[in-house]
Amino acid sequence: MLSVFAILFLIPLVSSLSLHRHRRTTSTTSPIRGQYESVTTGQYSMLNNLWGESNATSGSQTSQLTSLSGTTIAWETTWTWTGGSSVKSFANIQLDVGINDQLSNISSMPTSWEWSQTSSGTVVGDVAYDLFTSDTAGGARVNEVMIWLANFNSGPISSVYNAEGQAVPIVTGISIGGYTWDLYSGSNGVNQVYSFLPTNGPITSFSGDIYPFISWLIDNEGVNSSEYLTTAQGGTEATSGSATLTTSAYSLSIN
Repeated sequence: MLSVFAILFLIPLVSSLSLHRHRRTTSTTSPIRGQYESVTTGQYSMLNNLWGESNATSGSQTSQLTSLSGTTIAWETTWTWTGGSSVKSFANIQLDVGINDQLSNISSMPTSWEWSQTSSGTVVGDVAYDLFTSDTAGGARVNEVMIWLANFNSGPISSVYNAEGQAVPIVTGISIGGYTWDLYSGSNGVNQVYSFLPTNGPITSFSGDIYPFISWLIDNEGVNSSEYLTTAQGGTEATSGSATLTTSAYSLSIN
C-alpha cells in the first residue's frame, strides 16, 4: 500500500503528465474534397465548403489539416476554378467552442494567423476572418463581419459602387489592431455584410484581438450587443484561378 506521502507525490506528477500530453497534441488528416466535407480536431473544424461550386464551369478544391499543437492549427487548401464571377468556395477553420454567446458577454477574441499563398496566373479571391451574428443562439444570420487580410483582384459586398464597378467604402481610415482599414457594407440577400479591408495588404502575419472590429460596429453602425456570435471562421474565399493557401499557424479563441 502506498503511503500518504507517496500518493501526494504522484498526484501532481500524473496531472503534469496529462497536461503535457494535451499541449503536445498533433494531428494530420487525409485530404478532403467533398462539397461539404469536414474534419473536426481539438476545438476546431476544417470545412471544405464548396458552397458555390455550381456556378463554376469546372474546378475543384482539396483541403488538408497538417498539424494541431494545443490551440494552434496548421492546414493547406489547393483550389482551381474557372467560369463565373461569384465565390465558389470558402475553405476555412471554424472555432467550435465559445460561440453562441451574446456579444455583450465577450471581452476579447485573441487570434494569430501565419499564412502564404502561391498561385498560377490571375487569381480572384481573398483571405479573411468570417463572423456571423444572430438574434438568438444558433439562430438565423443577421449580420456578417468579415476582416480581410488579403484581396486578390476581388472585392467586398457593397451597397454603393462607382462608375468602374468598384465597391465604395462607407467609412475610411479606421485604426484597429495597429492597421488601418476601410469599411464596406451591403446585403448579400440574406443578411447584412460588413467588410473591413486593410488599406495596405496583404497581411500575411496577423496577431491581435478581432473583437474590437465587432465593438466598433456596435458603437458606430448600430449592431446590437444583444446579438449572439454564432460562427467564427478564418479561411479563403476562392472565385477563379488556381492557388494554394498554406497556413503554418492559426489560433482563435473567445473570452
